[in-house]
Amino acid sequence: MEPPEHGAAKAGPRAAFAPWDDPGATPLVVYDRVTKRFGAETAVADLSLAVYEREFFALLGPSGCGKSTLMRMLAGFESPSEGRVLLAGEDLAGVPPHLRPVNMMFQSYALFPHMSVEKNIAFGLAMEGRPRDEIVARVGEALRMVKLDGLAARKPHQLSGGQRQRVALARALVKRPKVLLLDEPLGALDRKLREETQFELMALQERLGLTFIIVTHDQDEAMTMATRIAVMDKGRLAQIDTPRTIYEAPATRYVADFIGDINCVEGKVSGVDGIRVTVSTALGDMVVAETSEAVSVGQAVAVAWRPEKTRLLPAGEAGPQGVSMLAGTVADIGYLGDWSTYHVDMGGLRLKAAVANAVRRAEDAIAWGDKARLAVAPEALILLVR
Repeated sequence: MEPPEHGAAKAGPRAAFAPWDDPGATPLVVYDRVTKRFGAETAVADLSLAVYEREFFALLGPSGCGKSTLMRMLAGFESPSEGRVLLAGEDLAGVPPHLRPVNMMFQSYALFPHMSVEKNIAFGLAMEGRPRDEIVARVGEALRMVKLDGLAARKPHQLSGGQRQRVALARALVKRPKVLLLDEPLGALDRKLREETQFELMALQERLGLTFIIVTHDQDEAMTMATRIAVMDKGRLAQIDTPRTIYEAPATRYVADFIGDINCVEGKVSGVDGIRVTVSTALGDMVVAETSEAVSVGQAVAVAWRPEKTRLLPAGEAGPQGVSMLAGTVADIGYLGDWSTYHVDMGGLRLKAAVANAVRRAEDAIAWGDKARLAVAPEALILLVR
């Protein structure tokens, strides 16, 4: 498994796509101070959120954080206890699910077992009373879109998991919704097929120019596919930003810990020089090269950094100048093929270093029980105040 940073890299046409940074852009979907209660339990708390046309937007968080409730309110399966949900400027209050210009693809796929692939895809159009010629044309287009042209006559039980997932996707897309809602759509697929399907969904979304909103608890899935991610915690938004920003500059300890592996050391500010901050920790002073946080001397903070930004050195090897050098003992090593993860005991605190296995070798230079040092550059350090 690759370190999460690999999933954070965004390239191609998406790199220039950032309507959220344009003050003149109008959101397609707006949650306006939405609260949703189920009895005494608050699933979503006073939440405001905007999603723009042609975004591939991810709602990410653990089970019970409110992400599925948000999606169901947009689909019309739940109603806000307070606040409004708007689509293209229209308040959706009172609009039933079948009249909303959205469609939802469920984790279970919810295919009709007695119907063929073709009839499953055509079901929604038939319920709308569309002309037969139009239904045939649109179903054929949808089958080609998801590469199932030759399987129209098969029943769901005659398909693989990946093929059933494509049928569910085609059925959701055939009605040409303004927004496609994806509820954990890849959870039933094996890892390799899931990774392949992620890129297929991205390519399909860009080609169709639709807005996709995905609910997932899988951070790698969100990091790979999304233009932006909303990280949720107990019904509230912890951070909304691009995958790269959330990974490289998490706003809180919660976000830093939830997205990927991270090392985190508590301390107190001992010096501030512009955007450069020195933090005193139990492992020694650590210098953060750059922060946007306003802090003062004596303030309790945390210093965090990613394992792949850590250089692992034998105990006797001198490190580079100007970096934090942390001495410890290797307590565990995980070999992952392309990477190895080293767990280093710092006297009660375990830190991680991810080392790329760039060349084939007979044995590791640093083994279990060896003394070692971790070198961390100031530019790799993140200052967390919340």
